Amino acid sequence: MHIRCTPEVNVLVLGVILLLLGLVLGIPVLWTIGVVLAIIGAVLWLAQGSGASWGRRWY
Repeated sequence: MHIRCTPEVNVLVLGVILLLLGLVLGIPVLWTIGVVLAIIGAVLWLAQGSGASWGRRWY
């Protein structure tokens, strides 16, 4: 399975990286930001997979 690099996936990956850095380095702010970004990225990724469109619609 190949995952394309979309903005949703980038947000998810960034969130996971910050979450791990916050846990390893013991910085709670990084951990919190990582959790928030990971959740937002996962929700957007799932919404895109179900066919939802974001942004302006052109008619």
